[in-house]
Amino acid sequence: MREIFQRVEDESIVNVEVDMSAYGYSQKFFWLLSVFVKFDAQKGEDTAFEDFLETKESLIIALEHEDKAKYVGSRLVDGWSEFYFYTDSSKQVDNVVAQILKSTQYIYESNVVKDNKWDFHYKNLSPSELELAHIQSEKIIFLLQEEEDDLEVVRPVEHYLSFMTPTQKNRFVNTLDIEGFSFKDEIESDEFDHGIVLVKEYKIISDEVRKNVEILFEAVKKEQGFYEGWSTVLAQEVE
Repeated sequence: MREIFQRVEDESIVNVEVDMSAYGYSQKFFWLLSVFVKFDAQKGEDTAFEDFLETKESLIIALEHEDKAKYVGSRLVDGWSEFYFYTDSSKQVDNVVAQILKSTQYIYESNVVKDNKWDFHYKNLSPSELELAHIQSEKIIFLLQEEEDDLEVVRPVEHYLSFMTPTQKNRFVNTLDIEGFSFKDEIESDEFDHGIVLVKEYKIISDEVRKNVEILFEAVKKEQGFYEGWSTVLAQEVE
């Protein structure tokens, strides 16, 4: 499954696409193939963007032919679209790239290096714990939009936190001092022990959600706890 998210690197926004199932191939493919294509996927016209996507998918299909490589993700940085694959060999992959891209109008370059431990994937493509939380948030917002929900309506939002020990949980609850958030309940489930629910009212717009998730994420980490996600109700259910 491919997930898309943004991160900030050296004060620049980097758009990342990552195949979350890629690690299943880490015991088979040890060579990292990087393909850089000069195309700003955010600024291209509709037709140009569609052509670019077709070229991208053609490249992926050609390299993954006969299970010789695995597309693991891409990055959009400074007008370059970077595609990354892990392969079972360093041989011939540059030829495959050339066969697809030489007939196009794109400026490109490629490189193959050994990466037995998939360090590049871990450091540059895999989402962090906080980035995973933001990915989940965007999925919830998308589902609300599918229900034609009015995201501008203020409503209660429940956030779920968990801790490794009751002491950590109790210390967090007893010292809770985060503006707008209040303790609602304790929870126990098969997924995690020593959980709590905090609630705050606000609009379900991306920037507002991101801000509140980041506030709680930072706060719970100080007690070595975990941010588990959030939920809310549809605007029409707000009294």
